[in-house]
Amino acid sequence: MARRPTPPGTPARTGIGHVADLVRKAIPPLHPAGLPFVATPLAVAVVGGRNKWVRRAGLGAAAACATFFRHPDRVPPNRRGAVVAPADGEIALVDTAVAPAELGLGTAPLPRVSIFLSVLDVHVQRTPVSGLVRSVMHQPGQFRSADLPEASSVNERTTMVLETPEGQRLVVVQIAGLLARRIVCDAQVGDVLTIGDTYGLIRFGSRVDTYFPEGTELLVRPGQRTIGGETVLAVLDSALPGSGDPSVDAGS
Repeated sequence: MARRPTPPGTPARTGIGHVADLVRKAIPPLHPAGLPFVATPLAVAVVGGRNKWVRRAGLGAAAACATFFRHPDRVPPNRRGAVVAPADGEIALVDTAVAPAELGLGTAPLPRVSIFLSVLDVHVQRTPVSGLVRSVMHQPGQFRSADLPEASSVNERTTMVLETPEGQRLVVVQIAGLLARRIVCDAQVGDVLTIGDTYGLIRFGSRVDTYFPEGTELLVRPGQRTIGGETVLAVLDSALPGSGDPSVDAGS
C-alpha cells in the first residue's frame, strides 16, 4: 500500500522508537512474495556456517533477493485526475497502440506508455488511478526481451482494466521478459483500489504498459525515469468519455 504522510500534530517519537523509524525509512520493507527467496539462501548460510564460502554465498544471495523484492513506501500526488506510473523503471515507448486483443476493447489505437524494468529496479506494481477493477486476464505467451516493441503482443502478460469514478477506463499490463517467469497480480474483479496501492509483482526483469482513454495528453517521454506511484504520466480530462467497450462487465 502507498504510505500516507504523517498527520499534522502527531507527536514525534524519541529514543529507540525514533531510531527504529529511521531504519525503516532507510531500509525498504520486503514484499511478501520475496520471503521464500530470502529465507532459502539464509537457511543455506546457517546450515553451511562452518564453510565460509557457503556462508558468504548464502548471505550474498539473500541480500540480492532482498534488494530485488524491496517494497519502498511511496506517496502519490493529490492532483485531481493524475495518472501515476505503475512501476519504477525507464520509459521505453510513448505512442499509440491497440489494447491487448484478449480484452475485446476494439481496434482503435489508444495512448500508451511502456515502462521497462531492469533487474535493479523496484519490481512491485502500483495502481495508476483510484478505481474499480473491471477485468483481470492472464495471457500465456513467449518470453522475449521486454524492451522490444513486440513484447506487448507476444509475451506472457496479465492485464487489468480499471474504471475511475468518472467512468474512464485505463488498462495496465504486466509483461514478462527474458528472465521473468512469474507474474503476480493480487487484484481481483470487483476490488476498489486507491491510487498508489501495490497490486502486483513481476520476477525478474519485465515491462509494464499503461493504455489511456483516447485523447489523453501524455506528459512523459522515452528515456525518462519513473518512480512507481509518484511520477505523473498524464492527467485525465473529466470531459473525456470513458475508454473501452461498455459491454465489458465486471465478470469478464
